[in-house]
Amino acid sequence: MKYIHQLDIWPKLIWDHQQIASMLGTVRNRQGRLIGRMETLGFLLRSEAILQTLTLDVLKSSEIEGEILDPKQVRSSIARRLGMKIGGLISSDRHVDGVVEMMLDATQNFNKLLTKDRLFGWHASLFPTGRSGMHKIIVGAWRDDSHGPMRVVSGAVGRERVHFEAPEAVRLNSEMKNFLSWFNGSASLTTGGTMDIDPVLKAGIAHLWFVTLHPFEDGNGRIARAIADMQLARADGSRERFYSMSVQIRQERNAYYNILEKTQKNTNTSKEGIDVTAWLKWFLACLNRALDTTENTLAVVFKKARFWESHPAGSINERQRIMLNKLFDGLEGKLTSSKWAKMAKCSQDTAQRDMLDLIEKGILIKDSAGGRSTSYLLKYL
Repeated sequence: MKYIHQLDIWPKLIWDHQQIASMLGTVRNRQGRLIGRMETLGFLLRSEAILQTLTLDVLKSSEIEGEILDPKQVRSSIARRLGMKIGGLISSDRHVDGVVEMMLDATQNFNKLLTKDRLFGWHASLFPTGRSGMHKIIVGAWRDDSHGPMRVVSGAVGRERVHFEAPEAVRLNSEMKNFLSWFNGSASLTTGGTMDIDPVLKAGIAHLWFVTLHPFEDGNGRIARAIADMQLARADGSRERFYSMSVQIRQERNAYYNILEKTQKNTNTSKEGIDVTAWLKWFLACLNRALDTTENTLAVVFKKARFWESHPAGSINERQRIMLNKLFDGLEGKLTSSKWAKMAKCSQDTAQRDMLDLIEKGILIKDSAGGRSTSYLLKYL
């Protein structure tokens, strides 16, 4: 069995432009429409959407590798680093902070060169203790294969199935130099048979190329996805992230690993290069589905935007505004006048007046479920 990196023609990758042109056009159009839509939102709602997207991106990229992070720690770490003033911030451990720092550096500093030292910094951030689980690993440097070939395997001990074997460590300096030169645009492209590659296609190629080299002892998948996110930010021309490939890849993890394995074992070659059309078709389809998922994950943000557009400043007082936002965000338990008074820091009578005013305006309704005390619901949810 040969892998694509063992072929004489590696890393010259080609694809069928006709097969992907329509898919690429659809994705690019949807990216532009999403960014345009988000730009119409107010600063606070846009910030909320960014925080929600980035939090999910970090959580799901780690979950793909079987690592579960604390959502509240991730959200708090991102908010602090972006200077967002939100309630409920908690402390975060250095591992969470490291994952967040890598992701933010990739997406917030997308126009900076991707260098060997920058990748080493990302890797060190992922493994602040120098260990992956119980095992000590080489951190902030290319792997050395001292424990044998770098392989992706599954199955019980003694019955392992090898899905992929990466290039020998002695090749990594040269291979990564070629990759970084291509990614930074300082070398003539060796892919696609043209000097111009659409930025979104470049994200897909970069992901595949990096994860095929597998240059680190661990963390290659997360860094490959960070590189793809960095290139997608370049494609959007924006530091503001409103969709996440990692969220979608997590939902399609089996398909993701299957198409990677199939592509890395691909022997469909010609003198022009190694055909990766199937991988790019999957990548574009996954990105298109990620944009669908964004509509669901940001649904509350869009509802809030429509609500506040129809209720301009002056029609609702500040206490009402604070409490309505809490309801949109998912208030725990039932909303009663006593809870309103406590959270809005006002008297019971003032809380009752605020709530009756919102009922008259058709914003709040009584909970038909009843109970010992009257509770209220937001009509717009």
